Amino acid sequence: MNFTRADFPDGFRFGVATSAYQIEGHGQGGAGLTHWDSFAATPGNVARAENGARACDHYNRLDEDLDLIRDLGADVYRFSTSWARVMPDGTGAANPEGLDFYDRLVDGLLARGIAPAVTLYHWELPQALADRGGWRNADMPNWFADYTETIMARIGDRTWSAAPINEPWCVGWLSHFDGHHAPGLRDIRATARAMHHVLLSHGRAIQVCKGLGVQNLGAVCNFEWATAASDAPEDVAASERYDAIYNRFFLGGLFRGEYPAEVLDGLEPHLPQGWQDDFTTIQSPLDWVGVNYYTRKRIAHVDGPWPNYAEAPTQGPLTDMEWEIHPDGLRDFLTRTAREYTGDLPIYVTENGMASATTPDPDRIDFLDRHLRAVQQALADGAPVHGYFVWSLMDNYEWALGYDKRFGLIHVDFDTLARTPKASYHALAKWWRG
Repeated sequence: MNFTRADFPDGFRFGVATSAYQIEGHGQGGAGLTHWDSFAATPGNVARAENGARACDHYNRLDEDLDLIRDLGADVYRFSTSWARVMPDGTGAANPEGLDFYDRLVDGLLARGIAPAVTLYHWELPQALADRGGWRNADMPNWFADYTETIMARIGDRTWSAAPINEPWCVGWLSHFDGHHAPGLRDIRATARAMHHVLLSHGRAIQVCKGLGVQNLGAVCNFEWATAASDAPEDVAASERYDAIYNRFFLGGLFRGEYPAEVLDGLEPHLPQGWQDDFTTIQSPLDWVGVNYYTRKRIAHVDGPWPNYAEAPTQGPLTDMEWEIHPDGLRDFLTRTAREYTGDLPIYVTENGMASATTPDPDRIDFLDRHLRAVQQALADGAPVHGYFVWSLMDNYEWALGYDKRFGLIHVDFDTLARTPKASYHALAKWWRG
């Protein structure tokens, strides 16, 4: 990496990201059960039926991990709070141990000169709410608003930024249509309602945060660049449909107050009654938008019911996730998002990284180098990019893949839990610290 901070605009912020269930160790500190615990306990859902009960034991190794973030030279640490740690039953009484933990986390970051960027939800829904239908339930926006009030009343006066829900496509589509994440459903009606309720819950949380005086509020969406597998009109239409479901549905709801026609073709009959009236809340004004980007997909038409597309074979080098390395997609999303949806609103790359078990990890250094150059290209094209955060600080629980895939700048021995910074950590530290 031949970068210096001078190669980016003044005030451009660099950071790292994690999520609660993936690192904390959920089986301690009074946390309640989540739908990931039951999903993982069901044979066939997760590699070796692994869960986040121990994870990286960040709960007990907080100071060590915060020191590693400080020594990296990161400006920002993007973390998530666990709903089931804060409110074990999803509603009702809060867990004092959970609130105290996030107090210590925020205060520890500030003491080290690191800006706390909180995400309120990164997929670990309290099991008690999953038992009541979870994201399908029309009461979810109310439950999520109450949770937001509970956690942000405690830490919101000291956070640098806040976003309600990480990657709504994963919460809605991947988990309810594809069935790959908890709750593991394959149900189009559940999908439609979950996708809409996620956005409505986001809007309610933004309103609650504003009422509490919390500053610098945003939304974090994940994106995959879609390319038609051929020039055939049916493949082009299939790739546009994939793009509409994965990318434009959520940006359209947040910033245009509408859903793409290609998505409504399949989901409209299953959306909750009166869904059109919710966009005023969904569109609660934001201070920034976050782009999570990892790969592109080549999409082909297939015969069958909506959405009648399939992924075509990949091209080029792959990560350990078998995801194509395609930095141009990050550049294109940054410029397209600003041009078509957000205008001058600040954009942050809130997640970007790769899974690689290689030690040392020159492939990760090359990946980060190429994607940072893509950010520079977007800046040169006029995109208002204000920061870039690497996923992830450390190797962790990779959801349905258990502990197999390593995204971390820091190697974690999952037997001893020893942390060992990788070559990529040292490369970033060299130029982040100047």
